[in-house]
Amino acid sequence: MDNPKHFCLEIITPTKQFYTGPAKALILPAVDGQMGVYANHEPVVTAIEPGQLYYQVDEEWEHVVVGAGFAEIKPDCAILLVSTAERPEEIDFNRAQEAKKRAEERLRQKQSIHEYYHSKAALARAMARLKTRK
Repeated sequence: MDNPKHFCLEIITPTKQFYTGPAKALILPAVDGQMGVYANHEPVVTAIEPGQLYYQVDEEWEHVVVGAGFAEIKPDCAILLVSTAERPEEIDFNRAQEAKKRAEERLRQKQSIHEYYHSKAALARAMARLKTRK
């Protein structure tokens, strides 16, 4: 990057390159809480939880709802591999509410461990989508 206050940010899903470009700051939902990233960050790899992600381009903050994944942070670059990435305006809140209800119902039923974690992940995705509506 030409500007020492910026770093390269890549947000990648299995179906598309969601964003590739410069960023001044990044706030991501890591497994142990929100994690902030600026240029020259110490190298780290972390898991990403479904939730709200924010990145700053110039003076504007972009808001994204992401699914589970991983982030590799380096001093000059952050690469995020996530299951889903959506802008708030792309979210169908009625569909997200129905998905939340279905996941909660599945969690109340007796399930295998695999089904239980799948239901928990579905609930987390639905909750992340619904949190964008304030």
